[in-house]
Amino acid sequence: MFEQLSAGKVKELAIILKTDVQGSIEPIRASLEQLSTEEIKVRVIRSGSGSITESDVLLAIASKGIIVGFNSDPEPGASRLAEMEGISIRKYNVIYGLLDDVSKALKGMLTPVEVEVVEGRAEVRAVFPGTRTTRIAGVYVIEGKLSRGASVRVLRKDKVIIESTVDSLRRFKDDVKEVAAGFEAGVILKDFNDFQTGDILQFFRMVETG
Repeated sequence: MFEQLSAGKVKELAIILKTDVQGSIEPIRASLEQLSTEEIKVRVIRSGSGSITESDVLLAIASKGIIVGFNSDPEPGASRLAEMEGISIRKYNVIYGLLDDVSKALKGMLTPVEVEVVEGRAEVRAVFPGTRTTRIAGVYVIEGKLSRGASVRVLRKDKVIIESTVDSLRRFKDDVKEVAAGFEAGVILKDFNDFQTGDILQFFRMVETG
């Protein structure tokens, strides 16, 4: 749910709130707006009692918002228009369920955090000529695994020389996708040829967390 908002760059969740009775509006509005975080603001841009109307749907289209009905149903014309335009109308009769769903929507809108995951380490045991512009690092996989396409950090005496990516990964003469710990491999890195025996290649990927 709320996929049209999760893909957006504007970190604001616009809500049109309709309830069955006027007295329900302020408690629900206050609870919704308290879900705001430093990254995402929850803003109730219209609230009222009664049925969900075509006017509410038009406002949701213009604001890229969602419509929340608490014991309130959409009029037939509003339902048709919302379906045609891909507008989300969510109906609830329990406040907890309403707040829980909006909270989940906010988590989906949060900018993902990238963390580094080290997949493997290998030691350069020999250096071989490749093509006219490349050199091949003959490595022994110390731990984890090596993957074609992974990012690589070249360490020399515990200092980072360069960060690159794997251009080619081979076992003997065969191109392979992965090489596990305890095996040898030939590695060509993108835009880097200055290998020395004893260099450590640290293979890693950046993974998004919620």
